[in-house]
Amino acid sequence: WLNMAEIEIGIMDRQCTGCRIPNEQTLRSEVAAWTDRRNQAKSTIDWKFTRQDADQKLSRHYVRN
Repeated sequence: WLNMAEIEIGIMDRQCTGCRIPNEQTLRSEVAAWTDRRNQAKSTIDWKFTRQDADQKLSRHYVRN
């Protein structure tokens, strides 16, 4: 779930908060509007790897006991 949170924060940064926002109230308003649009669109993450693909490609990086 952490990857999902990081992906969503990255998308929000590019689409919503990538420019200077003058104050906290404007930030809250912009983020709330972005969240509403994202939820109404029922946006999802399109994963490029299955778990098996990721295990195969990344196995050399896994810690072994």
